[in-house]
Formats: sequence, structure tokens, C-alpha cells
Amino acid sequence: MAFLLLLPAALIVFGVVLYPAGRALVISFYDVDSPFPGAYPFKGFANYTDILSSDRFWSAVEHTLYFTVASTAAELLLGMGLALLLAAPLRFRWLFRSVVILPWALPTIVNGAMWTWILNAQYGAANAALTQLHLQQDYRSFLGTNPFLALNMVVLADVWKNTSLVAFFLLAGLQTIPRELYEAARVDGAGPVRSFFRITLPLLTPTVAIVLVLRTIDAFRVFDIIYVMTRGGPASGTRTITFLTYELGLGSERYSYGAALAYLTVVAVLMLAVLYLRLLRQNEMRSVT
Repeated sequence: MAFLLLLPAALIVFGVVLYPAGRALVISFYDVDSPFPGAYPFKGFANYTDILSSDRFWSAVEHTLYFTVASTAAELLLGMGLALLLAAPLRFRWLFRSVVILPWALPTIVNGAMWTWILNAQYGAANAALTQLHLQQDYRSFLGTNPFLALNMVVLADVWKNTSLVAFFLLAGLQTIPRELYEAARVDGAGPVRSFFRITLPLLTPTVAIVLVLRTIDAFRVFDIIYVMTRGGPASGTRTITFLTYELGLGSERYSYGAALAYLTVVAVLMLAVLYLRLLRQNEMRSVT
């Protein structure tokens, strides 16, 4: 009976996840240039070696690493400050928490479109505000001329959306810390800064590690916000690994290259997850000893 009850879900998982993943792995070893089945020449690891020797790939890796580090670090720092503020005994705290979650509740496509309008070179609110505050003289293109500036604008849009999620993760961790520890520290003469570094931060380390794992993996796989805001431009300055996978696999119909690049991304994400989890385990062992 248990097997029969689980069979429909197992079939869906197999059809939606396992079979496509296995098929993509097989395709990555062949020279497939059509979505239709057929007899395609076997290439072995040639697709992987060609990708690893490509300048486009390493440029995409550079952009992906910058996006991942910049967005994750900014979200963690801002989320920590926001979580401490939301944990403070303020009036209308429930209202503040409801408002803070709104950016994360927006779909990523909507968020990307909104920031595209804000940063528009002709009628964007960002240009209007900066010129009226006399911080710049003329309207400028934030997404269309300077590749590094465009990449940072995409980071800004991602940070605006996901900082609230990080804040609520950390807020949940803050609420598990006993209040008696802060009272004892206050009796011993410890101020807010010392209490943060001696009590809050050490006890929040497991939560911070979980947030880093989730946000790093999510940022490393970024695609949708870049597709909406820049389409990988200007001058391929915002092309990440997943966007390059889309360009090769669907845009150029080089399905074998796209599949190989997708599995290289999977390997990189697994390595990041294992590294974070190992650091978390080492930290737990130190705290126990």
C-alpha cells in the first residue's frame, strides 16, 4: 500500500527531475545539435575540455563569482542589521516585519522589471533623483554602457530582494538565544557591541552558515534577474555561467555544450555546499570542546 501511494509522486519526480538530468548527462558526451533524437557522434569529454579552455567560460566564471560574493556579503551584512532591528522591542514591530518581507515576496521577474524601469536611461527614477540632488548632471545609462556598472546594478537589485529573507532567517536564530545571557552580560558591564560579538554572533554561527549555503548556491545559479535586466550585456559584462548555459544550449542549439556546462555548474555548487558544511561542522566541534 505504501509503495502504491508513493508511486505517482515517484513517477512525477522521475519524469520531471531524474530522467532529464540523466538525459542531459548522456547528451554532454555526444555532439548533439538538434532537439530531436538521432544518431549523434560520441565525443567523450571533448565538450568539457572545450568549455574549460574557452575564454567565454572563464569570463562567465569571473562574473558569477563577483556576483555571488558581492550579493551574499551585502545581504548578510544588511540582513544582520535588519534582523537586530526587527528583534528590538519597538512599537508596531509586527508592522515593520510585514513591510520588510514585501521585497522578497515579489517574483524575481517582477523585481528585475521594476529595477529596469528605475534604472532606465531616459525616464528612470534613479536618474531623476540623482540629477535633482545634483549628484550627477545628466541622465546616464546604468545598464547599457558600462559592463561593471551594469553588473553592480544587478547585484543591487538582487540584494534589495533577498536581504529580507536573510534577515528573517537571522531573526529566527536571534529568538532562540536566551535573554538571560544578555542580562548576565549587562550585569558584568558588557555593552551592546561586546554582547553582540561575545554572545549573539557565536550563537548565530550555525544560522549564518545555513544562510551562506542557501544564498551562495542561489546566487551562483543566478539567471532570471540577469535575463530580465541585461540579457548578459553590455559587452557580455553580466553573462554568468547559467546564462552562458542558456545561450549555448537554447540560443545556439549546442545542446551538448549546454549540458556539459550545466553539469560543471552542478559540480561547482556541490563543492561550495560541501565546503560550507565542513566549516560548519568544524565550528560545532570547537563549540562542543
